[in-house]
Amino acid sequence: MTATADAAAVERRSVEVAGSPVHVMETGTGPAVLLLHGSGPGTTGAGAWTTTARALAASHRVVAPDQAGFGRTPLPPGTSGGRQVWTEQAAGLMDALGETSYAVVGHSMGGAVALALAAARPHQVTRVVAVASMGAPGAPLSADLNAVWSAVPGEAGARDMLRRLVLDQSLVTDEAVATRAEAMRAGAQAFATMFPAPRTRWVDDLTLSATTLAAVRAPVLLVHGAQDRLTPLRTAALPLLEHVRDVRLHVLGRCGHAPPVEHPAAFQELLAGFLTPS
Repeated sequence: MTATADAAAVERRSVEVAGSPVHVMETGTGPAVLLLHGSGPGTTGAGAWTTTARALAASHRVVAPDQAGFGRTPLPPGTSGGRQVWTEQAAGLMDALGETSYAVVGHSMGGAVALALAAARPHQVTRVVAVASMGAPGAPLSADLNAVWSAVPGEAGARDMLRRLVLDQSLVTDEAVATRAEAMRAGAQAFATMFPAPRTRWVDDLTLSATTLAAVRAPVLLVHGAQDRLTPLRTAALPLLEHVRDVRLHVLGRCGHAPPVEHPAAFQELLAGFLTPS
C-alpha cells in the first residue's frame, strides 16, 4: 500500500483487493461507513462524497473508494464491471481494511451495490442508506440515465449530464462543468468498456431480485429527490418499499438525482440521525 495525507486529514491510498488495486479516500474515526458512488462518466469516490465525508468524519471512519472502472481503480482483468464485480470488490475492500461491522451509503448504481452487499454480508452490514437508488425490480431504463451513460467526454457532454442530474440549474456552473469534463476525459478509456448499448441490460444487471432484497437484514433508509429524472421516485424508490423488510423513505422536494449536492445540510442531517440513532 502507498499512502499520503492532506491538510484536511483525508488519506488517499491504494488497497489491494483480490489482486487488483482499489483507490480509496479515508477520513475520520469511529464506526466505519462505506460510501459508494454512482455510475456517471467521470464519477469518483472523492468527487461524489468529499462534502459528505467531511461531515461524517467527526463521528465515523469514512471509506470512499473509486469503484472498479472509475477514477484511479482499474477494472479487474477480464471484467467490464457489473454488480457482482462492484459488490465483491466492496466486500473485499472492507475485509482488507479489517472492518467486520460497517454501514453502507450508496448513490444510484452505488445504492444497488449497497443493497446487494447488505444481502451478501448480513452479519457485517449494520445499516444501508440508498440514495436515488437503482436496484428495484421492474425499473426501466430512463431516457436521462441512457443519456448520462452515453455522454461524450468534453465540456458539452459534461454540461448536458450535469443538467440532467440536478433540478437546480444554478449548480451547473462553468467550474463544475470544467471539473467534470476533466474527470470524464481522464476516465474515458475505462468507461468506454462499461454500459455499451443496448443499455437496458445494465439496468437489468443492477436490478435486485425479490429474494435478494428479502435477504437484507439491516435497516434501510431510502433518500430520493421528488424530481429525479434518472431514477424516478415512482419506479426506483417506491417498489423497494414492497421488498425490503426494514425500510423507510425520505423524499426531498425540489430535488433531482443528487440529494447530497442539492440539499447537503438536509442530507447530512438524515445521515447523522440514521447512522447514529438515539
